[in-house]
Amino acid sequence: MTHPDPKLTPNAIPTASDARRAAQALVCYEVDGLPQYDSALYQRAKQGMQKVAEVFIPPREGATFDVPAGHFFRIVSVEGPQVGDLNLWNAHDLSERFYSGKTRQLHASHLSTGDRLWSNLPNLRPLATITQDTLDWYGWDADGAGVHDVIGTRCDPYTNFLLKEADYDHCCHSNLTRALASAQDLPIAEAEAHVHDVMNVFMCTGFTRDTHQYFMKASPVRPGDFIEFFAEIDLLGALSACPGGDCGSSHSDDVTQCYPLLVEIFAPAPGALANWSSPARSGYQGRHGIRYPLRAVTTHSYG
Repeated sequence: MTHPDPKLTPNAIPTASDARRAAQALVCYEVDGLPQYDSALYQRAKQGMQKVAEVFIPPREGATFDVPAGHFFRIVSVEGPQVGDLNLWNAHDLSERFYSGKTRQLHASHLSTGDRLWSNLPNLRPLATITQDTLDWYGWDADGAGVHDVIGTRCDPYTNFLLKEADYDHCCHSNLTRALASAQDLPIAEAEAHVHDVMNVFMCTGFTRDTHQYFMKASPVRPGDFIEFFAEIDLLGALSACPGGDCGSSHSDDVTQCYPLLVEIFAPAPGALANWSSPARSGYQGRHGIRYPLRAVTTHSYG
């Protein structure tokens, strides 16, 4: 017996459907308890800060960079409109990494000044705080799109092969994998396991209103634009200059015009952070409702 395709034969609209749809929308998390964004602290630290390093990311390539706790780093557009895919790890423990999904829930689908990039469970602490964004003027456009999303995952060769049946080795996932493997002297398979969902820096994205599909459009970024972060802990970062260029046309190929990106690292003004310290990991005791003594188990990372 064949069954009808539910997409072609949807269920009948039930009685009182309007009442069901009229349920009140609630923001999932009440975030008043989050640490407040201390603009004055970061501004003091920026007064007199000095650039101490920079890393150049060629088009369709990735590279890593190190940022000590209390330092700032900027991702800068230098030659033309270009999107970047960002990964962050605890520099001393790769199992603690950026958690895009929880960051999205605690802040929004697109990030800007004052938002934090949170680490995965069971850590759940800020890895970095956005302290300046030259594209904060963009807001939301007529298509419902914004800049710097934490919705999309990262372009990858597996999805590309699924859709096109062709190998392509310069997707952001591969760029980040190669960069991490080289920086940490890891086998490629081991490095790949640490690559995670990204912050899509400079990318302009949203969801279509009719089908609610994730879409991209040409980024508004121009040379000289940057987004700046404060490292809340010692960080290892990796950035891919996406093969989509400004993501306004094709994706995951060598057709689109692409440009390099630059990462600049700045040391804070001396003494500006005298009373500051890195945030601690989550204070949750980790028993998960189990009251008897826990046996030793293998530690896992989540998110």
